Amino acid sequence: MQKAKRYYEKMVDYKQFARVMIALSAFLYLGVIIPTVEKNQTDLIIMMTVTTVFLIGSILFLIRSKSYYQKLLNMEEGQEFLIKK
Repeated sequence: MQKAKRYYEKMVDYKQFARVMIALSAFLYLGVIIPTVEKNQTDLIIMMTVTTVFLIGSILFLIRSKSYYQKLLNMEEGQEFLIKK
């Protein structure tokens, strides 16, 4: 049961990390599309690169979260733990 609890906590943590990274990438993308006079080309490239990195990171965190979910489904205690939560 301890292993199932640890997997569940990791699954939830990775989902939260992914949500935070998606929110940060959306914030940076808004900075790119809102027109201002002070932005130069290098600032736009940097913001788009960081936005892309955050989106890729969030996808990787979601994949890790799903893998822990699958591990929980394959464990007998994990299925019981998912039903309780």
